[in-house]
Amino acid sequence: MTRARPIRVLLAKPGLDGHDQGAKVVARALMEAGFEVIYTGLRQTPEAVARAVKESNADVIALSSMAGSHVPFCEKLTPLLENAGLADRLCIIGGNLPKRDHAHLRQLGFRGIFPSSSRLDDIVNYIRDNVS
Repeated sequence: MTRARPIRVLLAKPGLDGHDQGAKVVARALMEAGFEVIYTGLRQTPEAVARAVKESNADVIALSSMAGSHVPFCEKLTPLLENAGLADRLCIIGGNLPKRDHAHLRQLGFRGIFPSSSRLDDIVNYIRDNVS
């Protein structure tokens, strides 16, 4: 079955993280793969991300975190998504993600976890395989 529209990915940089080169590289790879990418830019709050997901009707919520604040950010974002009826979206996260945080991120609903050494093809294929 073909989709009526391309997979829509909302890509955000959480918190005070000011490093977005990796996010831009991922955004380019996703666009080249045929996805629609909405990049929210730097320094997003959980509330702003939840609002942007709702407004854009994104299929995928992708966070890029290099600053180490990914766990508290995701702990705040998850209930906001649930309360807005957006818990069915595919949530993925990439960046500087210590292995010790992976299980907790999965508990928070982030099914795709991509440390900074991940291959772009793996991210693209994961999204394709997990969005209907």
